[in-house]
Amino acid sequence: MGTLFVDKLDPQSGTSLELGSSGDTVAVNTGATTNLAGNVTLGASGKTITVPAGATIANSGTATGFGEANTPAFFAWRNSNQGMSDNTWTRVNAENELYDTDNNYDNAECWFKPQTAGKYFFFAGINVFGGTTTIQYSQASFYKNGSSHVQFSYWDFESNYIYGAQLNGSAVIDMNGSSDYVQLYNRTNLSSGNPTLQGNSGKPTFFGAFKVTT
Repeated sequence: MGTLFVDKLDPQSGTSLELGSSGDTVAVNTGATTNLAGNVTLGASGKTITVPAGATIANSGTATGFGEANTPAFFAWRNSNQGMSDNTWTRVNAENELYDTDNNYDNAECWFKPQTAGKYFFFAGINVFGGTTTIQYSQASFYKNGSSHVQFSYWDFESNYIYGAQLNGSAVIDMNGSSDYVQLYNRTNLSSGNPTLQGNSGKPTFFGAFKVTT
């Protein structure tokens, strides 16, 4: 084995410089520093780049293409009150979109129907009002494809009725990426009268989701 001392390696004009041949291993001494100041492509399609145990990748720049994009995603809310029938499961009409990355939220049907399959993190807040200390209990549920899928919040005040309540909760739901859709529902029982869902610019009643994994 010989040692070649050079200050610079250049390929012939208009060609590429290749180090090693198939079956060879090209190694940089562990005590040396490799400075790749230009654009660098590591590996090729179908190849694996391995970072050994104990090694560290330190990034001081901008990383793109790593991790989950967490889309499709949306957030919707009510900006006005919504009347409900007493003790009846009622769809929460969160008709105002703050964002909807892939246009998968229908603010008329108030459903999220992502066209990318995966598991989605759903979250919601529902502000219910009865007035004159009439709320006996209130429930909240994510409906999938038209029926209750996950009940995420339930408040029962027994005989200590209250004016209003804020129901918050979340759930991870698997979506097929084509026909599955999720809506938000609430049922509130009053000692008299009908409940109201509160909506205003403070977004007390809201509904959202984002993709977490395949």
